[in-house]
Amino acid sequence: MSAHHADDGLPAPVSTLAEDPPADGRQAPPSGVVVGEDGRARPPWAARDPLLREYYDTEWGLPVTDERGLFERLVLEAFQSGLSWRTVLAKRPRFREVFAGFDADAVAAFGDAEVEALLADPGIIRNRRKIEAAIANAQAVVGMRGERFTPLHPGSPGAGPAWHGDGDRPARGLAGLVWAHQPAATPRPETVAQVPSASEESRALARALKAHGCRFVGPTTCFALMEAAGVVDTHLLGSWRRGASGIWE
Repeated sequence: MSAHHADDGLPAPVSTLAEDPPADGRQAPPSGVVVGEDGRARPPWAARDPLLREYYDTEWGLPVTDERGLFERLVLEAFQSGLSWRTVLAKRPRFREVFAGFDADAVAAFGDAEVEALLADPGIIRNRRKIEAAIANAQAVVGMRGERFTPLHPGSPGAGPAWHGDGDRPARGLAGLVWAHQPAATPRPETVAQVPSASEESRALARALKAHGCRFVGPTTCFALMEAAGVVDTHLLGSWRRGASGIWE
C-alpha cells in the first residue's frame, strides 16, 4: 500500500477540514484536504502525525532517478505490505543501517548469516520472506544495470524538474525500468478516495520487475513506488504540494 492508503489509527488533527466552511466567512479550503496550523493544505494521511507530515512536505512525490534511491523505495514498499507506512517510515533509519545504505551490490551478497542477523534485529520488520525478497531484488537490480528500457509513453514529460522530452529520463537499469513506465498523464484527484491504488503502467511495471527476478512487486506496491518517486503525481489538487515534482501540474 502507498502512504495515502495507510490508516495509522491516529486522532484527527486540530485543523480545518475541507468539508467544514470557516465560521468567519473566509473561503473554504478545497475539498478533500486538511489545513494545518501552518496554513498548508495536505491530505488527511499527511496531517495526522509529524513524521508523516515531514515526509510528505519534503520527500514524497519528488523525482528519484538514482539506483540506490529507487532500490530503497522498492525494498521499503515491499516491507510495508500489510502494514502502515508510518511503521516503515519510523524504522527507515535502522533499515538503512542494516541494508548497507541500500547499496544493491552489498545487499545482493547477503547470505544466511546476514538473514539470521536481520531476523534477530528488532529495529526492522522481521519477516523472512520480505528479507529474502530484498536480497533477491538487489540481485535483480545488479543484473539489469546494463539493460536499456524503452518508455511506454515516449511523450510523457520526463523525470526531473528541468527535464523535457525523450532522452532526459533514465534509460538503463532499475531507474530506466521504473521511469519507462511513466504514464502519459497523471491522476488529478480531489480526495483520497479518488486516488487509484494501481494503474495499467504499475501492472506492466510489476510484470517487468518479476520477469527480472524481483519479488513482492505487485501492481499496488509498484504504484506506491511510482507515487513516492514522482513517476506519477497523486497529490490532491488542493494540496500545497501539488505539482512540487516539477513534472506534473
